[in-house]
Amino acid sequence: MKTVLYRARAYDTPDDSAFPLRRRPRAGRLGRRIDHGAGSFASVRAGHPDDTVIDLRAGILLPGLVDTHVHFPQVRVIGALGMPLLEWLDRCALPEEQRLASPDYAATIASEFVASLIAAGTTTSLVFGSHFAPAVDALFTEAARFGLRLTSGLVVSDRMLPEPLLTTPEAAYADAVKLASRWHGTGRARYAVTPRFSLSASDPVLAACAAVMAEVDGAFFTSHVNENKAEVTSVAGQFPDRSDYCNTYDHHGLLGARSVLAHNVHPLASELEVLAHRRTAIAHCPSSNAALGSGLFPLREHPAAGVPVALGSDVGAGTGFSLFKEGLQAYFMQRLLGDEGFALTPAHLLHLSTQAGASALGLGDVIGTFDVGKEFDAICLRPPVGTALDIGLRHAGSPDEALGKVFALASDADVADVWIGGVQIASGGFVRALRR
Repeated sequence: MKTVLYRARAYDTPDDSAFPLRRRPRAGRLGRRIDHGAGSFASVRAGHPDDTVIDLRAGILLPGLVDTHVHFPQVRVIGALGMPLLEWLDRCALPEEQRLASPDYAATIASEFVASLIAAGTTTSLVFGSHFAPAVDALFTEAARFGLRLTSGLVVSDRMLPEPLLTTPEAAYADAVKLASRWHGTGRARYAVTPRFSLSASDPVLAACAAVMAEVDGAFFTSHVNENKAEVTSVAGQFPDRSDYCNTYDHHGLLGARSVLAHNVHPLASELEVLAHRRTAIAHCPSSNAALGSGLFPLREHPAAGVPVALGSDVGAGTGFSLFKEGLQAYFMQRLLGDEGFALTPAHLLHLSTQAGASALGLGDVIGTFDVGKEFDAICLRPPVGTALDIGLRHAGSPDEALGKVFALASDADVADVWIGGVQIASGGFVRALRR
């Protein structure tokens, strides 16, 4: 593959729990992977005088964004406000999810979903799939067209949902293994075992999920936990023999280093201890938590206990695909918690949106920063001239200030270019599929 020398104002955050920001102009040389890291342009150019040079200094270059919790079937229900979780599921999410029983409808939603990820600068995602196997096929197929890094799977439940969304333990196992055999490890796709949540997944279904994890080498696990107080109470009633919500999963051996649970707004100290011991990450979804009135996420308690945290958009309870918006909402929430909150900086927000997510998804050595040897997943922000972000970036006094303006003001319209594995798939509003 042809090598290219990129000259850019580039910011990233190394894999460190303190989230330090690396503030430096960078010149990097890459094919598919970065093979020369930071340095003055003159020194890098002198060593590679024949490489093509692309100058991106008019924008801001960031690692590709990583969304650790987003729902494929819910693109069209974004913005249904004013309801708590369980009511929102009944009135908005679940009726829409039933429509994906139609393969044609599912293919349309898959196209809309993948286009939305790319537009937001999300190059890697852990996706809550569909209850219907053909719809999950459609999602993987569409993601592969653009080379997205996507981990997803069949959503399984056997109670408390509309009948079309229910399955049996036997079917849950068989359908998941079949999908995983087709997609897990194919290109950039990986399989995620996905019970919707313990409220709708009985012990036999969770046991079937554990059997899939044992059968599919390297499979991931994802579900929801401790999102809403009414939900937590209902789960406790469904599992009287379990010590807490996390234990409904841990009892079946489903928590580990390849597990990501969404929300955890209302954790017990004992649950944080287990999550840390299992090295299970939490996807923090602040706009969804606010929109559904679920509560203020206790971020400080998680790293203090040793629990990894990354960001998720939680579309469609979340209010959009942009992780810049999620970062800003996370900042707001922690401010509202006062002394109990985590004082987030722009560097924290970039870390949560990139390297933290990459690490949660087992890709911390592959993507998430611009370190030598990593694959070049990146986005370039170039806001339209005259917008608040354009003005702010032109007059920012420091890299920290510039990055703060990005999280305060950036939207999909500011994501000008997207690269995955060194291949540019979007530029100036044009999106290029890698295959037809």
